[in-house]
Amino acid sequence: MDIKDVITKINKSVDALEFTSARKYIEENIELVNQNRMHLKSNAREILKFLNNQSESGEEPLTKAEISLLNTLNVYATRFDIRSMKRNIKGNEQLLMKKESINYLNSDARIFLESMGAIKIE
Repeated sequence: MDIKDVITKINKSVDALEFTSARKYIEENIELVNQNRMHLKSNAREILKFLNNQSESGEEPLTKAEISLLNTLNVYATRFDIRSMKRNIKGNEQLLMKKESINYLNSDARIFLESMGAIKIE
């Protein structure tokens, strides 16, 4: 794909507020987009900056399965079902160690997990 086409698609996605599509295009062509970032709109540049920071930190993005598990923890925390929360945490301790996973938890889940010692909120 030509870089002009990629930049055009990214900018159109950002204009249409389809940030996931823009992110997908950027991730697929990260090297070309980095070289031609001056042609991106400001929101697209922010997405690129976020992706670059994330790759520099060495932390991989959460998968759909991990996000689903975090949403399940949110549901159990809202229902005050501590037993099910503990069952779902078992074997997935490393997921809770990722910085990005805290952003997907609701306040109930954060309180329960912090009181259990599973996460630390700074």
